[in-house]
Amino acid sequence: MIKVAFCDDDMLVLGELKDLVDRYCTRHNQEIKYAAFYSSLELLAEIEKGARYDILFLDVLLPNENGIHIAREVRQYDGAVKIIFLTSSSEFAVQSYTVDAFFYQMKPIQEECFFKLMDSAISERQKEQQHSLILHCKSGITRVDLERLEYCEVLGRTLLFHMENGKILEGTGSMDKLYEQLSQYENFVRPHRSFLINMEYIRKISYRAITMENLAEIPIPHGKCSEIKNLYLAYAFKRKQVFLS
Repeated sequence: MIKVAFCDDDMLVLGELKDLVDRYCTRHNQEIKYAAFYSSLELLAEIEKGARYDILFLDVLLPNENGIHIAREVRQYDGAVKIIFLTSSSEFAVQSYTVDAFFYQMKPIQEECFFKLMDSAISERQKEQQHSLILHCKSGITRVDLERLEYCEVLGRTLLFHMENGKILEGTGSMDKLYEQLSQYENFVRPHRSFLINMEYIRKISYRAITMENLAEIPIPHGKCSEIKNLYLAYAFKRKQVFLS
């Protein structure tokens, strides 16, 4: 089920958004649960308690508050929600992308535009959910995009997820369980008991180590080099990558 939240200080806007969702559900035979918030304090209180939404429609100009700042607070707990800003001014359009906004929609929002936004946001969420991992980390619950995960290492009971943008996410758990969860994805291989790597980010394989795109070196246990090379070559061949001999 898709979960949607609205946050706007105008009750008429909240009513319009509810009507649009109801019409969208009827037209697309879609089941959507939604919650409306008249103030950002109510929204943040629910998110701090653990509420999570797939899509958030957030007014930029709230009383004594800036929606961009509210979005930053939301991002501390939820990095996956699709934030769609609603506003009557384009003043903060550029800033909206600093909080990874999905879209910046001018008011009043028309049915056709709303339906297209919903189609796009729902499609993106479903795609992410098929190729993602839910991680409980220090900053809250985060959805890890597996296509952007370069490699993972374990230190004690801490899993460190190294992302392509240089960000490192910390989670708890075992490498064995993580490897089991990702075994269905052919691009992940475990060359060492403490590391799980995404072969898309391999730069070089030598006798002793795998060099990743971020120049991190993953150790290769004695006698496993040929096995890892063969796995990588088979994967690269399936991906139809070019080889020079």
